[in-house]
Amino acid sequence: MAVAFLTVLGSLAPFASGAAAATLPTVSTSGAKQVSYAGAVLDGSVNPHGSNTSYYFQYGPTIAYGGQTTVADAGAGTSKVNVSLPVGGLQPLTLYHFRLVAVNGAGAAPGKDKTLLTKKVPLTLQILSSPNPVLFGGSITVQGTLSGTENTNRPVVLQANQFPFTAGFQNVAVNAELTTATGSFSFIVPGLTEVTQFRVVTSTSPAVISPVATENVAVKVSAHVGRAPRRHFARIFGTVTPAEDGMQVGILRITHGHGVLVGGTTLLHRTATSSRFSRVVPVKRGVYRVLIRVTTGTQVSNYSQPLLIG
Repeated sequence: MAVAFLTVLGSLAPFASGAAAATLPTVSTSGAKQVSYAGAVLDGSVNPHGSNTSYYFQYGPTIAYGGQTTVADAGAGTSKVNVSLPVGGLQPLTLYHFRLVAVNGAGAAPGKDKTLLTKKVPLTLQILSSPNPVLFGGSITVQGTLSGTENTNRPVVLQANQFPFTAGFQNVAVNAELTTATGSFSFIVPGLTEVTQFRVVTSTSPAVISPVATENVAVKVSAHVGRAPRRHFARIFGTVTPAEDGMQVGILRITHGHGVLVGGTTLLHRTATSSRFSRVVPVKRGVYRVLIRVTTGTQVSNYSQPLLIG
């Protein structure tokens, strides 16, 4: 009877003394992976030692941290668990401190401090040419912005490739420019005579190349109104620069913002640098324009100035 009584007491002993106390988790801060200019994934390991355990990472520019990731669950196992959490909103090319912290019923256990260095923001280029189209022989401005880390005071070079775009890009004589404090730059290109592709290239290694901007060059159209032998008719005549002999000429009456064709002809030879046209068409009071349709590709089509017939 005494032995049986002692056995019962022994089986009740754990309940008499209460549940076992929780043990602080074991924590190890490993490092960072997938580091970019704005974020990273922080790694570590946690041993919950049998208690429900949560974890998070602290991070910041000093060991005072100041930032914290979301809180995640490490479980209640008794062996080491590898854990990781992403962190975002970081500044480029900046040193950050971070550490793993695990929490259970026994309290919080911080891991050792580690550091990571975020990367530079990659340099990128964007450009725009204007006006587009430009009149034959006119000047344009190619402007743009170099974005990214260390984008100021960078030499950038303008390159061009003229129609039919088979010669490849070559440096333009107006070289080179330094980017401003905001990364902006601009080039003035005078005397443009052919449809041309432009791009801007940095002097970095490797070089950063902008997208291509195609600048169209429109023919110059000079048109006039002259008298015709017949009533309610007029002679529309003028010149086109450069010479575009054989191209189509359309004479339009502008009605409610739209052009209505009233006559047409083709360009005839005038000089080595210009063509001419002349056509007698029926007219009534209103505004007229001449459209020169160019299909050579070297230049593009264009309208004359408005012609008022009273």
